[in-house]
Amino acid sequence: MSDIVSVLPNDGQLISRLQSGDLESLGLLYKRHSARVYRTALAITRDSPAAEDILHDCFLRIHKYAHRIDNSLPLEPWLYRVTVNLAYTFEKRKKRWQTPLDAVLNQLVNPPRLSPERQAEMRDVQDTVLEAIAALSFSHRTVIVLYYLNSFSLKEIALILDCPVGTVKSRLHYGRACMQRKLEAGRRVTTEVAYEFT
Repeated sequence: MSDIVSVLPNDGQLISRLQSGDLESLGLLYKRHSARVYRTALAITRDSPAAEDILHDCFLRIHKYAHRIDNSLPLEPWLYRVTVNLAYTFEKRKKRWQTPLDAVLNQLVNPPRLSPERQAEMRDVQDTVLEAIAALSFSHRTVIVLYYLNSFSLKEIALILDCPVGTVKSRLHYGRACMQRKLEAGRRVTTEVAYEFT
């Protein structure tokens, strides 16, 4: 198995081939990164068609600007910076979100097989978390998505967003605090409603 992995070209080698006109390398990059790019775009925009457009646009840009990409550097920061920028453009153009949160949930979460009651409880919790993420500003939501959904480090996020690590830390802290307040408020309302009916 390790022999097979070792012969696979890395991103830098694929970019180098693409710079020489090898379109097959673009297909390999797409297979390697498309799922995470789509998932990131979807989590930020909460719009499946927009996420698909962003995904395709990202890889069109890799093809168009391959000659500008430094193949000695990791591709992911460049790729996710493009993803975030395209999502930001979408955010600016669209005033209302049209995709319901449960549709996003189906794309983001693959729940384990649980009893119907437990599944309903899990859906409620996940809906509440997604609502809390959706209520964040674009900059805070983006950091939360990159950190928690894609498991990027603070340094990697700073590189992707082209900002200082301190700014990323601040946005992550503020985003978490806002989400915590919203989740706690939701728990209080749920408790009050439960007491009314008991």
